[in-house]
Amino acid sequence: MSHPIHWFEIFVTDFERAVGFYQTVLNVDLRRENEGGRPMAIFASAVEEGVGGALVRQPGREPTDQGALVYLDANGKLDACLARVERAGGTIVQPKTDIGPPGFIALVRDTEGNVVGLHSERL
Repeated sequence: MSHPIHWFEIFVTDFERAVGFYQTVLNVDLRRENEGGRPMAIFASAVEEGVGGALVRQPGREPTDQGALVYLDANGKLDACLARVERAGGTIVQPKTDIGPPGFIALVRDTEGNVVGLHSERL
């Protein structure tokens, strides 16, 4: 299966804080690596399915809520993910929204200032 997204990077300023946020909200473990001096925390399960991404600390690449919008997998657990956002230090920008047959989305601001989407299929 071909995926339109092959890789994504979410830039962070406080690496440990950002890793804690995503691990808490999504209830996943991120694999830590270092690529050419850039600390990375990789969404490992996504890589196994042909689409991957990572949190990256890279001087000169600062987080922004105006960058590309990435939707992360919250399939079947969107409500639970949203319930953990504020405890993890983030804010909900757009609450759970019905988008018709594709399911539901929400937007959250992470601890670094990035706005990312969460998506769940209609189950």
